[in-house]
Amino acid sequence: MSAADTTTAKVPPTRQSPPPPAVAKKPPGKRSSGAGTPWLLLAPCLLILVLVLGYPLVRLVTLSFQKFGQSQLWGFQPAESVGFDNFTKVLSDDEFWQVVVRTIVFAAGSVIFTMVIGMAVALLLQRVSGWVKTLVNIALVASWGMPIIVATTVFKWLFDADYGILNALASKLPGVDLIGHNWFASGPQGLAVIMLLVVWGAVPFVVITLSAGLTQVPAELEEAARLDGAGAWGVFRHVTLPILKPIIVMLTTLSVIWDMGVFPQVFVMRNEHPEAEFQLLTTYSYDRAFVVNDYAQGSAIALLTVLLLLGVVAVYMRQMLQIGDVE
Repeated sequence: MSAADTTTAKVPPTRQSPPPPAVAKKPPGKRSSGAGTPWLLLAPCLLILVLVLGYPLVRLVTLSFQKFGQSQLWGFQPAESVGFDNFTKVLSDDEFWQVVVRTIVFAAGSVIFTMVIGMAVALLLQRVSGWVKTLVNIALVASWGMPIIVATTVFKWLFDADYGILNALASKLPGVDLIGHNWFASGPQGLAVIMLLVVWGAVPFVVITLSAGLTQVPAELEEAARLDGAGAWGVFRHVTLPILKPIIVMLTTLSVIWDMGVFPQVFVMRNEHPEAEFQLLTTYSYDRAFVVNDYAQGSAIALLTVLLLLGVVAVYMRQMLQIGDVE
């Protein structure tokens, strides 16, 4: 058989696929019968959210515009609407603004230390061997899973004036004498210890999240930056940091929200009675509501805190939308 015969050999006709079945068109304006199924499945979850989150928020707003003390709580007197009087009293109180400034400084310090330490540990984990990384991750998850009350109690023992191991170890250094030193004798020192506790509890989540983000950084881009003469800092600033920016914005916003709402660390560390120089917005609201028994003013402070946090969430959403537009 010649080559011409081979090329001109007849091949069986290809089997044509059957035409697709005609899809019956739905009349315009008529919705599918399954369109409501997702809402039906979400209904129990939405109902629980409304009961758990919606009702307390509505009750909080209502109380903040009323005169509500022990007499109203026990039903001896009806709750009276007082308009914006509670907010006027709170906003004209110098102690409230001192608490606001203290809370912002505390939250800012906690967030900065958390992000810097978390980023440093995440970068170091990219340079160590596999078994070291595994051990560090186990330690991070163990510390992350520790209940807040337990961690606060441990830190309370560590910094105890009489039996704390930190004072004993630090006093062994030359020129240092911290035997009997009370770290909570002043507000700044005590809040620094509480800030250390908050950072210690927040770093594991930041490290694990940033480590996952670092695995998405293309090695080719880092290698190209090194070939262009960039050092370690240049590669981090011009390659790693822009890629991690969405994750960093998310972690920073979440850390601000969490650190603005710190309550059990201060409450337990100060034996359930924080002094004036230890008051943050959360403990100050609790103090006004359940110690002074002015539930209306406590609700007004809590509502102002919620509005402050909503401002942080708005900044976060704006940043995320801008990042999405750039991408």
